[in-house]
Amino acid sequence: MTQRQKGALYMILSALCFASMQVVVRLSREIPTMEQIFMRNSFVLIVSAIIILHKKGSLFGPAKYQPYLFGRSFFGFLGLITLFYASSHAAQGDVTILNKTSPIWVTILAVIFMKEKLPKIQIPALALSMAGAFIVFRPSFESNPFPLVVAFLSAVTSGVAYTFLSFFKGKVDGLTVMMHFSTFSAIASIPFMLKDFVVPSFKQAVLLLLIGVFGSLGQAFITYAYRFAPASEISIYNYSGIIFSMILGFFILGEPVKFTSVIGGALVAAASVMVYVYNNRSNKKAGDETTK
Repeated sequence: MTQRQKGALYMILSALCFASMQVVVRLSREIPTMEQIFMRNSFVLIVSAIIILHKKGSLFGPAKYQPYLFGRSFFGFLGLITLFYASSHAAQGDVTILNKTSPIWVTILAVIFMKEKLPKIQIPALALSMAGAFIVFRPSFESNPFPLVVAFLSAVTSGVAYTFLSFFKGKVDGLTVMMHFSTFSAIASIPFMLKDFVVPSFKQAVLLLLIGVFGSLGQAFITYAYRFAPASEISIYNYSGIIFSMILGFFILGEPVKFTSVIGGALVAAASVMVYVYNNRSNKKAGDETTK
């Protein structure tokens, strides 16, 4: 198996784990959202701390990067709250489709704040993604659209958090960023969790544990995926999460697969395929020119 194939496999496994986590969040929705978030991040915190201490790395990063680390952790925390709420109140496929529009906001924010150039391919790709998101929204106007609005907000806040991640490349280790984020989220959720704390039954405790397990595995798989291959080559496989969410939602939660969700998801994924193909051709062309 090549490095790229390993990266693709790990990315698909990450998407499967995160889709599974969303389903478990729905199954345990009798437990308040903040309690779910505390459990998820406590599990990641413990795993990250063990690995960092074993590697003798930095738990929370250099002091000069703390404002940026807190910014990433804060917006990542908001992203988790909105994602968990939406997963508990809306169809899993729709939540995942809307959440997968986060690259739109990463692109826009990178252009505005990091002064990155906007490739021409990004303009039709952004339009296609927004069209897909709109199609997912349309059928819900007949009922309560709030959970899908929250899912869309999850994409926005996650986009802000991912923009910070680009800044950390070569400056702060990925595990340290995870440790900072999980610690911040666990601590920030405690006051809200204690206010509405629910003593879980044995079944609910198992579900809470599974949220932590799937969340940790999803984070670990995506971290290692980017070690095996560049993001431009394997990020496309993250969109398999849309398919996993629809399948798991149908078989485990009994959620019908709506035609509009399929079309909307296809458009969001197609936008990513456009960028993927464009980047690969550009990289190949650049490589050919350097070998001349």
